[in-house]
Amino acid sequence: MNFITEGELYQNVLKTVAHAGNLININENALERLKYPRRAITVSVTLKGDDNKIRTYTGYRVQHNQTLGPFKGGLRFHQDVNISEVAALSALMTFKNSLLNLPLGGAKGGICIDPKTLSPGEMQRLTRSFTSEIGPFIGPDKDIPAPDVGTDSQTMAWMLDTYSSEFGFAQTGVVTGKPVEIGGSHGRDSATGLGVIFICEKALATKNKKMDEATIAIQGFGKVGMHAAIEAYKLNAKVVAVSDVSGGLYNEKGINIEELVKYTSENGGLIKGFTGCDSISNDDLLALDVDILAPCALDHAINSGNMETVRADIIVEGANGPVTSNATKYLHDKGVMIVPDILANGGGVVVSYFEWVQDIVWLFWSAEEVREKLKTIMYRSFDTVWEFSQDQNQDMRSSAMAVALKRLEKAMTLRGLAW
Repeated sequence: MNFITEGELYQNVLKTVAHAGNLININENALERLKYPRRAITVSVTLKGDDNKIRTYTGYRVQHNQTLGPFKGGLRFHQDVNISEVAALSALMTFKNSLLNLPLGGAKGGICIDPKTLSPGEMQRLTRSFTSEIGPFIGPDKDIPAPDVGTDSQTMAWMLDTYSSEFGFAQTGVVTGKPVEIGGSHGRDSATGLGVIFICEKALATKNKKMDEATIAIQGFGKVGMHAAIEAYKLNAKVVAVSDVSGGLYNEKGINIEELVKYTSENGGLIKGFTGCDSISNDDLLALDVDILAPCALDHAINSGNMETVRADIIVEGANGPVTSNATKYLHDKGVMIVPDILANGGGVVVSYFEWVQDIVWLFWSAEEVREKLKTIMYRSFDTVWEFSQDQNQDMRSSAMAVALKRLEKAMTLRGLAW
C-alpha cells in the first residue's frame, strides 16, 4: 500500500486521523483498519477518438471503508488524477459521511485526463468505457459514484445508461448527481455551495456576526464557489473577491454576483474581463483581510509557502484539502477558525444521499424540502463539532475527525471489526 499512501494529501489525512484518534483514545484495531483503503481498482480506459485512433487512459476507483453502508464518492476527470490522491479523497469521504451521520461509506475515483481536450462525443465514449470497466464494483447497494472535478450531471446520465443497459433494466440509484428528469434530486447542483454558506452562517454566529455583516472572498468560481457566492449574495453578505483559472476579481464594496453569473454564462464560464472590479491574483485573494475566506478550488491552496499571508478570521474549506496540516496548525495558533472540508463541503454528499433515498423509494421531494433537510443536517453537524472543539480545546479539523472516528469506531466494534 506504500505507493497509495505516500502522497502528500494522504499523509495529511493520516496525520489528522492519528491526532484525532489520540483525542478519543480510539481502539488501535479500528485505527489500523482505517489507515488503508479496502480496495483500490486501476483500469485501462480505451477511447476511440474523433480521428478514429484508439487511446488508452488510466482510471481509478478506490473504495476506502463500508462499515456504515455502501461506498459513496465522486469521480473526477483531471490531468493530475493519481492513485494516491484518489485514495486520500476516498478516506475523506469515509470520515465525511460518518461525521454527517449518513449510512454510507467512502470511495472516490477518476481518470487521468484533461476533459477540455475532448469533444462531447469523446467525453461520452470515455465515460461509457470507464463505466463498463468499473461496472462489477459499483451498484445501488455497493458503490454509488457522483460528479466531481471535470464531471457533471451529463456524465452521470451516461454512466446510468451504460450500467442500466448492461444490467437489463433502469438502475437509477447507481449514481447521484443525475438530471432531475432521470431520477436526480432538486437542489443537487447547488448543494455543496449552499452547504458551505450554511456553515459560514454557523461559524459567524460563534463570533456574534451575521451574514449581512460579513465580507467574503471565494477562491474558485466553479460548481462549488459559484453557488456559494450566489447564496452569500442572496443573504446580503459582501462578496469582495472571487477567482478562477483565468484570474481574480476584487471590489471592496462587493461584487454583483448576479451580473457576474450572467457574464460567465455568456463568456465560456470564465470571470476574466468582467468590468467594475480590480484584477487580482489567486495569491492576492488568499491574503485579503476578510471575515471569511472560502477556498473552493483544488487542494493545497493554503500551505507552508503562503500561510503567513492569510488574514481572514474564518476559513471554510469548500474544496477537498485546500489547507495543509502545517498551515492548519499555524493558522489555528494565530486564532483563525478553519472549518474542515469533511464538514464544510458536505452539502453535496448530503443531497446525494437524499437523491439515492428518493431513487430507492421512487418518491421525490421539492427544492424547498431538500433545502430545509440539508440545512438541518449541516447546522446539526457544525454544532456537534463546535461543542467537541470547545470541550476539548481543539481546532475544528481535529474535532471533526474525532467526531467522525467515534461513530466509525462504535460501528466497527458492534460489527466485530475492531476486536
